[in-house]
Amino acid sequence: MATGAAGGEWNAMQYLRFELERTRPSHDLLSQVELQGARRVVDLGCGPGNSTALLAERFPEAVVVGVDTSRQMLETARERLPESDFPRCRFVEADLVSWTPPQDTDLIFANAVLQWIPEHQSVMRRLLEALPEGGVLAVQMPDNTGEPSHQLMQKVALRQDWAEALAPARAARMELPAARSYYDLLQPLCRRVEIWRTEYEHVIDGPQAIVEWFKGSSLRPFLAALNEKQGAEFLQAYGEEIASAYPPRVDGRTLLRFPRRFVVASR
Repeated sequence: MATGAAGGEWNAMQYLRFELERTRPSHDLLSQVELQGARRVVDLGCGPGNSTALLAERFPEAVVVGVDTSRQMLETARERLPESDFPRCRFVEADLVSWTPPQDTDLIFANAVLQWIPEHQSVMRRLLEALPEGGVLAVQMPDNTGEPSHQLMQKVALRQDWAEALAPARAARMELPAARSYYDLLQPLCRRVEIWRTEYEHVIDGPQAIVEWFKGSSLRPFLAALNEKQGAEFLQAYGEEIASAYPPRVDGRTLLRFPRRFVVASR
């Protein structure tokens, strides 16, 4: 999930504060991969290794390679899956835009990473073209730019105090193309393309927890562009907006609606 295009260094511990919820889409994506075995499996944008661990369990005979741009995320992944216990796991620092899979790669698994890459559809096609017959490209991307959580980031970013500084951050995430666009792009290369969208309703411990969730992901480009004082003011303003948009439920907790797009393309 980490890529230099996302803005600023990733914080593995902040990201993993909601590990169970963040890993559920990886489970759901992997459940639709029909490979019975694999020589090499790549976890593209592996982050702190939570999805890599799933792949290592599913394909115990494969070489499993985690690729990421964030050294901190890779360090955390190596601690999670040490070579002494997982000798077939490797972790590589690489630019996801230009990275090319080795010839014996049977699965590229890209969970919550490609949405950060401009022109990510061309990257998907290039990766799929590099796979052998029978290879699979499995992708999950947050599809939540229309949700209050993200619309309110944009709203607060337009305030006069920091509007100019945050212009690049506002453009860091764009709305995903329509499902038919992915199908038309990938189907000529495939025997099968599956596309679906799941809308999760995560139970979160109140509005401030929603702020903490996005501090580990989508708020990063905004905070990276501000100094410490401005960042605190931005978070305060964003938190106030979130509290209005996500009122507590009967037990005092909050539901965070989180749509995600899935694509499984089989060569």
